[in-house]
Amino acid sequence: MTTLNRLSLSRDPSVPLAKNAHLLRWVEKMRALTRPAAVHWVDGSKEEYDALCEQMVQSGTLKRLNQELWPGCFLARSDPNDVARVEERTFVCSLSKDAAGPTNNWVNPFEMRRTLKEKFSGAMAGRTMYVLAFSMGTVDSPMSQIGVQLTDSPYVVVSMRIMARIGLPVLAVIDRDEKRVVPCMHTVGAPLAPGANDVPWPCNPEKYIVHFPDTREIWSYGSGYGGNALLGKKCFGLRIASAIARDEGWMAEHMLILGVEDPNGEKTYVAAAFPSACGKTNLAMLIPPDALAGWKVTVVGDDIAWIKADARGQLRAINPEAGVFGVAPGTSLRTNPNAMAMIASNSIFTNVAETPEGGVWWEGMTETPPAECIDWQGNRWTPAIARETGRVAAHPNARFTAPLAQCPTVDPEWESPTGVPISAFIFGGRRGSTMPLVYQAFNWTAGVYVGATMGSETTAAAAGKVGNVRRDPMAMLPFCGYHMGDYFRHWIQMQRSLSETPKIYHVNWFRKGDDGQFMWPGFRENMRVLKWIVDRVRGRTLARETRIGWMPRWEDIDWTGLPFPKETFDRLQAVDPKQWRSEVIDHEQLFIDLHARLPPEMIYERELLICRL
Repeated sequence: MTTLNRLSLSRDPSVPLAKNAHLLRWVEKMRALTRPAAVHWVDGSKEEYDALCEQMVQSGTLKRLNQELWPGCFLARSDPNDVARVEERTFVCSLSKDAAGPTNNWVNPFEMRRTLKEKFSGAMAGRTMYVLAFSMGTVDSPMSQIGVQLTDSPYVVVSMRIMARIGLPVLAVIDRDEKRVVPCMHTVGAPLAPGANDVPWPCNPEKYIVHFPDTREIWSYGSGYGGNALLGKKCFGLRIASAIARDEGWMAEHMLILGVEDPNGEKTYVAAAFPSACGKTNLAMLIPPDALAGWKVTVVGDDIAWIKADARGQLRAINPEAGVFGVAPGTSLRTNPNAMAMIASNSIFTNVAETPEGGVWWEGMTETPPAECIDWQGNRWTPAIARETGRVAAHPNARFTAPLAQCPTVDPEWESPTGVPISAFIFGGRRGSTMPLVYQAFNWTAGVYVGATMGSETTAAAAGKVGNVRRDPMAMLPFCGYHMGDYFRHWIQMQRSLSETPKIYHVNWFRKGDDGQFMWPGFRENMRVLKWIVDRVRGRTLARETRIGWMPRWEDIDWTGLPFPKETFDRLQAVDPKQWRSEVIDHEQLFIDLHARLPPEMIYERELLICRL
């Protein structure tokens, strides 16, 4: 029985909701290739969302949680082989290998198209093909971009309704034929033979996540999970958008956007880039310590920023997403109470544990784990089982998908079509030594160098030996859709169109003392560093010049309510020339990989840093 028969909608979903001839022709062409049992045009309504969720509850893909405890929330368990982004199966197929650069997987686009045509042939047999029009950014924003995703996954449709603006308003824009549309093809790669029983989480062991930056296309095969399947996210929002941004003179960045309001009501917006496991969502939703109660932090976005200079030469940023696709483990009332409030209703949880009363749990959510629960693979789990086997209740990459509008500190301007003005950029990684708590780059080009050489120690969530420093320029290494050297050049050239250049900072919340413990308390106390950054932007505080940049003195930080010894602060801010010599030598490893297209400014900045050291 097909999806079409099971859905009880007040309309016939197979009737096209658009008149655009190009779109209709493409949908028909892809239908002929993939051979689905039915076609469903997505209108984006609540009625449709509810019907799809109910259909997935019946098929076992979703489980409805206790509606008194978690209203509007569902739990999904993925196939154990489909739990995260697959970098080694992610391809950037530009016309030349040189254009993709050494940090991307490249395959000749003609060969890849042939491979994909074979894979997609008949791939949707027995399933419904959903025609999902979506807008990255509000539909009325001049900074937004439009895509259409064809998918055979209802899980993708309901998740995309949370993560983007979808349906009829977007189809109306497409019918006006004013904006270029990015075509996105997706299949879980699990065709159903007539009469065959489906599985709760269909997927294919073989996966392809493919980007064609020259023709602005995305093709994804085999996975139903996260950024592999929600193609508006990293695929469009960063890899394709970064190529569009390079060509059109704006920036698509892996950055959070937050607003900082001082006690006088003056608002300053900041964008910040952090690699994974560095507290990005926590910073975006930060609650200032009680002692700095006059200050407020609001969130515009937690993951992606599209940034463009306005007519006056001021950089303005939008969050192109409508929801938050966040890592659940480690999120708690202690680490991020705003996120916990945001996900309390109308959210989809994937690969977390289920409690006996029909709630959810993950490692770090509470100090005391539940006496027992059902783990992410559907097995009984207890603390004793965890101790004996090392088995976790929730997958380390377990996720929540929640509407950002539900965050208690969402910024009033978060959906402004023209974006918010950006006054500072912050870069930061997880470093146990070398990097101080905070410093300010001397100028824009020096700041680009700081972002370009940013490194973070690998954690259990990343591949490779734990504790190794992995270079992740601007936190964009897995997400830049073209050559990283050209990406640095684009950053440098952006300054030419600006009348006001945002100041650039580097932070490190993770420096450790001789005892191996973190020297900085982090979490809410990060507001003190944020306050110094905002005060620098506004010209209200001093700094001292050091070998690597401008740094706060102990007396420049507001220590109200936090007895923090000056000696500890001095150790936290220390610049050890020997450690920095190793750091600069390590920068060279990245630059050698990118040498063919590395801007000369990066070499000059490195030479200047060596001279100062």
